[in-house]
Amino acid sequence: MIILFDGTNLDSWIHENGEPKWDLNDGYMTVKPGSGGLYTKQLFGDCQLHIEFRTPSQVKGEGQGRGNSGIYFMQEMGVKGDVGYEVQVLDSYENRTYSNGQASSIYKQHIPLVNASKKPGEWQSYDIIFEAPEFDLNGNKIKSGYFTVFHNGILIHNHVEILGTTENVGPPKNNAHGDGPISLQNHCCSQVSFKNIWVRKLD
Repeated sequence: MIILFDGTNLDSWIHENGEPKWDLNDGYMTVKPGSGGLYTKQLFGDCQLHIEFRTPSQVKGEGQGRGNSGIYFMQEMGVKGDVGYEVQVLDSYENRTYSNGQASSIYKQHIPLVNASKKPGEWQSYDIIFEAPEFDLNGNKIKSGYFTVFHNGILIHNHVEILGTTENVGPPKNNAHGDGPISLQNHCCSQVSFKNIWVRKLD
């Protein structure tokens, strides 16, 4: 098991705009609006990830504008859309949005089996099993990737196929790649907090 964040420092992370600029608090870190996302220094393929998050207790906005962030696998720093597979983070407690963009969605691809979201301001957890797609030497995909996800201990994705990159607009892409970082999204103005992040390599 690899500890990515134990609440004391951001040594395992790289900020897309230089040194980590997110706010480090008493045992957790919080997105600093406008500062960019965080990427793990280590690269991962198949893995199990545990992460806890909290959307702001003060509710502002609606839909995608409320407590929005994301957990990306294989999202290359500085490259948008070519690689990256996102499990959505959102305040989905009594907050309607498009179904494949709600909390714990495989963004724009798979709708969670149930909305397991807690109230704003309460700590929540994701336990994610990620199986990476595979490509041959010519760059052709020879095996799809898969996600299994538990949200607050409840199974909400059971070995669902990753169709390609989780694009905001347009169809998924299947560009060849190897292992990549795990990244946490800084989505505009949403001050989402994270703690207790660990990963276990499965390959």
